[in-house]
Amino acid sequence: MIKELLGHAHLGVTAGVYAHVRLRLQRQAIDTLNNALSPTDDDTDDPPGTAAVR
Repeated sequence: MIKELLGHAHLGVTAGVYAHVRLRLQRQAIDTLNNALSPTDDDTDDPPGTAAVR
């Protein structure tokens, strides 16, 4: 188990120490998706990410 590898006596210690890392990575992933799905108007030279098919 990870807590033993890290030398923590209780799983709660491991979770408490590394929980902020997980939250930070989740926020970065959300921001990355938001930027990819909602490009700014500054990207006018780039082709559209999707095309309408009729």
